[in-house]
Amino acid sequence: MRSIYTSRQWNEDVGSVTAVVPELDSLAGKTVVVTGPTGLICSAVMDILINYNESHSKPVRLVAAGRSDQRVRERFAQYSDRDYFSFLQYDATSAITCPGLHADYIIHGAGNADPDMIMKEPVETMTGNFIGLKNWFDFAGKNGTTRILYISSSEVYGKKDDNRPFREDEYGYIDLLSPRSSYPVAKRAAETLCASYSHEYGVDAVIVRPGHIYGPTASPRDSRVSSAWAYAVARGEDIVMKSTGSQIRSYCHCLDTATAILKVLLCGESVRAYNISNPESVISIKTMAEILAEAGNVALRQELPTDKERKGFNPMSNSSLDASGLLSLGWKGCFDPATGFGHTVRTIRDMIG
Repeated sequence: MRSIYTSRQWNEDVGSVTAVVPELDSLAGKTVVVTGPTGLICSAVMDILINYNESHSKPVRLVAAGRSDQRVRERFAQYSDRDYFSFLQYDATSAITCPGLHADYIIHGAGNADPDMIMKEPVETMTGNFIGLKNWFDFAGKNGTTRILYISSSEVYGKKDDNRPFREDEYGYIDLLSPRSSYPVAKRAAETLCASYSHEYGVDAVIVRPGHIYGPTASPRDSRVSSAWAYAVARGEDIVMKSTGSQIRSYCHCLDTATAILKVLLCGESVRAYNISNPESVISIKTMAEILAEAGNVALRQELPTDKERKGFNPMSNSSLDASGLLSLGWKGCFDPATGFGHTVRTIRDMIG
């Protein structure tokens, strides 16, 4: 696949969303560590900060903390050689050992969120989430970091009976004895760790809870349906839906998610969780599939799932999110479903040629 920067659509989209966060000027000259920098969400965060740097004389110093220097350099192409860009070898279960590293802000997004991998490695999913965050809190406490932003998940809410959007202060049922629960339970524990570190050690933290994020920054191997289907239609393949598609989700384009993260990082209230949701994009899985099928000019078909596939499904029939807290900070989404999924397919086609 070609670099995402070869896509005119992606470059235009990145440039268009920067205005949502005028507070970026306060990061000029600061150092921001981003973990999971090549992932669906954090690579979009990186691209917005890179876009800012390329048009300002005083850049944000970016530290991409990940497992593979090669993968980081491939993803960020020519920008990885800029003076403001550096790589930190990082594994979620290892202590942070980098003498001389100072981080004014840490955006912690590293961790497994792929349903297939959650079922394959539930132990690693849990330990990577909790221990990975603890290691960054230990680092922040010793090095005077201004704030840590933790990227949690809407799965912390569990199941509920009605279709009202989840507020940040209400929680439903999670089956503690299901390996699939390794992800939401780990996210819940990590959020409590944020509150605990702030209370006991005074390390400032803020939390975001993204819903169902999509966009061309997803890996071609990502098994989440919004990602798998976007790549399928970009290749001209039909969508195969293995449920009724009635589940309600808060879909949000990766760039909208990234601006929300930066807005909360700079404006959010300490030790508070903010839902990330575009109110215009709360739709069913079936509606999402129909939009993608139309964008790719392909058919939408239904098949019964296998038992293995069913076990990996998100058990929440409704994971719509109330975004009042985020909206109160002055954030606004730029992509409605038709625009967001349409641009996603267009960008992926640019990348696969």
